[in-house]
Amino acid sequence: MPRRLLLAASLAFTLGACHRGDDDGPAAPPIETASRINVELARTTHGVAHVRADDFRSLGYGLAYAYAQDNVCMFADSLLTVRGERSLFFGGEARAPKRTADEYGAASGFMDLKNEDSDFFFKGYLDLEQLRANYAAGAQEPRDILAGYVEGYNRYLKDYTGKLPAACANAKWVRPITLDDMYLVMGEKALHASGQVFSKEFVAAGRTPGSPVSLAKAAPRKVDSSFLLARLDKLNTQGIGSNALAVGKDLSASGRGLLLGNPHYPWTTTDRFYQAHLTVPGRYDAMGVIIGGVPAIVIGFNKDIAWSHTVTTAIHFTTFRLALDPGDATGTTYMVDGERQKMTSKTVTVDLLGADGAVQKRSKTFYFSKHGAVIVKPEAGMTWTSGAAYVLADPNRNNTRMLEQWLGIGTANSVQALKASLDKVVGLPWVNTIAADRNGNALYADASVVPHMNADKFANGCLLLQAALLFDGSRSSCGWGQDPGAPAGIYSPATAPWMIRTDYVGNSNDSYWLSNPKQLLTGPAPLGFSPLYGRTNVEQSLRTRIGFVQFEEMAARKGKLNLADIQELAFANRLYAAELVLPELLPACAASGDALVVQACSVLGSWDRRVNVDSRGAVLFREFWNTAAGIPNKWAVPFNPLDPVHTPSGVAPAAMPAMLTALKNAAAKLQSLGIPLDGRLGDYQVEPRNGVRIALHGGVGNIDGSYNSLTMRNPLGAGGYEGVHWGQSYIQTVTFDEQGPVAQAMLTYGQSVDPKSPWYADQVQVFSRKEWPVMPFTPEKIRADPGYARVTLKE
Repeated sequence: MPRRLLLAASLAFTLGACHRGDDDGPAAPPIETASRINVELARTTHGVAHVRADDFRSLGYGLAYAYAQDNVCMFADSLLTVRGERSLFFGGEARAPKRTADEYGAASGFMDLKNEDSDFFFKGYLDLEQLRANYAAGAQEPRDILAGYVEGYNRYLKDYTGKLPAACANAKWVRPITLDDMYLVMGEKALHASGQVFSKEFVAAGRTPGSPVSLAKAAPRKVDSSFLLARLDKLNTQGIGSNALAVGKDLSASGRGLLLGNPHYPWTTTDRFYQAHLTVPGRYDAMGVIIGGVPAIVIGFNKDIAWSHTVTTAIHFTTFRLALDPGDATGTTYMVDGERQKMTSKTVTVDLLGADGAVQKRSKTFYFSKHGAVIVKPEAGMTWTSGAAYVLADPNRNNTRMLEQWLGIGTANSVQALKASLDKVVGLPWVNTIAADRNGNALYADASVVPHMNADKFANGCLLLQAALLFDGSRSSCGWGQDPGAPAGIYSPATAPWMIRTDYVGNSNDSYWLSNPKQLLTGPAPLGFSPLYGRTNVEQSLRTRIGFVQFEEMAARKGKLNLADIQELAFANRLYAAELVLPELLPACAASGDALVVQACSVLGSWDRRVNVDSRGAVLFREFWNTAAGIPNKWAVPFNPLDPVHTPSGVAPAAMPAMLTALKNAAAKLQSLGIPLDGRLGDYQVEPRNGVRIALHGGVGNIDGSYNSLTMRNPLGAGGYEGVHWGQSYIQTVTFDEQGPVAQAMLTYGQSVDPKSPWYADQVQVFSRKEWPVMPFTPEKIRADPGYARVTLKE
């Protein structure tokens, strides 16, 4: 049937204005249409997309159309990854590109594989048949919104044939999508803290079909789990992170809840956030951000609650060692309680583009026990021998509950209702939840997907190697347990760490233990929560500590807080490492007798100990502390688990010589690069956009105690730290009045990855200037926004 695009706008809104040249003519000519899909798509200041529809299918349709307008090339590129088709278009030896200059990046921050291995991983690890079955058995709304998303994206491709952005114009790999593609997109997001951690080991375990199998009788070395510890450290402390703070009625000037949501997330790839407001009248009305192609608000607010997420320290997998049947020379029969069980297998084929343009095929067969996927890492002792094999048990591998979970959160009308949704669905793969409501309640919960391994299984002989979370797969009693009402093998959030308070809760990626200094969580007696949820009674990161320090100080000073106060906390830019170290370091400098050290300390003595764009001395301190943070036994006052916010502290006298050496080396480094010791941070910490170097405030985060955190793409060079890799992303502050939410927020890197878009660099400047755009929520405020424009899409 013919199709028609109906345009209706109080201001003329050009569909795809970001992606057209001046002489392209109308963005989308009128086309005849039916009315199965009916959705209103509005834009407000900074390109925020407001999608309003009478049903979830139309809602997904409009959201996909908007998202494609701003990010079609990046999304199409990411589809190649989850489909296992990167090698077909770019060759097997290449890798997904990292961001360079103004080009988007497609490389994942969670795995680093050449295209061939990436294709084998996604084709072999994701179980499309199981994903289909799980969605079919689940709630209707997720299926509807995903189906609509497919149709809306494909509509965009049809409307903009020949008019795509330069990065993917005329690219053969930009193609219509299917519902299966969206299942794979969702599936990939679930694996960031589990399957993708072991992607190399999974691919390495694949066998070439028809090749002879020869298994060693024993592994050449003991299992070395250092590789896993390094990856978990990178995942939990060196890369992604977040801050979130929820203030209750005891400390709120209005008596209503206050929320600061501050995820530190990628500035590139489809793990970027995207601002949207999604409405199905009477059923769903939430505003905030989606992540990549996930068609629901994942962090945001509605008229009654506001929520954010932080990456949890919980572990979302275990490994098992299987005892193999020696009578099976293929090593694919294993023993459980003395009974033989046969592994299942999956053979997949990858198409690889050769240098001559010809396409060749390669196949691998992957194996699975009832616990999970076989993995190998011979150099770490995890070898598939005739007597043993190792498997990754991953409860997120077939987690299709994420979309249902975020829709449930977005419809909650109190933190108690939100908590009930978490308990019912158990869909969050690897994040904590922090929320506040209009009634003045504050919630912290780790309701993420965590394998059900009680503390007793870490002490009864089931645990074979703690650092590798390696359990005995030959005994069924050592397998995952079960909570009533929870999906198989994982904990119910009802028995996980959580609290509701009326003063405040906060999290900055340390464990559940310190969510409020007045109520340290330890879990049920006698053993507490499962060790998989994270450690207790341990030193906290400096970022966690400054978050609590500055909040407690402000609350003591002001008594009651408002939205402006938590905005001040978000961008106070105090550097806690400097506050802890400089009182002892500066006097020691003067006594050192070294001219360069004295000069450096003179700069640090004049520095404001903050990381604002005008701060002078911040670059010098960062280069110093990058080394000094690793000095052993550097603290004079040791960590005290009864005072985790304020300890450890002070510089130990024995560590001072190493501190002075680190400072001298940092000063010499700056001099060698031609950077003044008192160089202005904003001249050297920058995000280049279309040839303009935009000054950025913020520190590194965990290592230096900056609440406002940025991980730059490159170390310090003559041009400074250029380009953000991870860090401040969607920052929201929310409270409530009688009419609904009162929200101010920004998306630091902007809505679009297209350099020609007006929404490519605009919010980088907003972040640089510490502005807080107002988020229009009601229809009246949306229409009154100075950037308002609207279209209606029908099909």
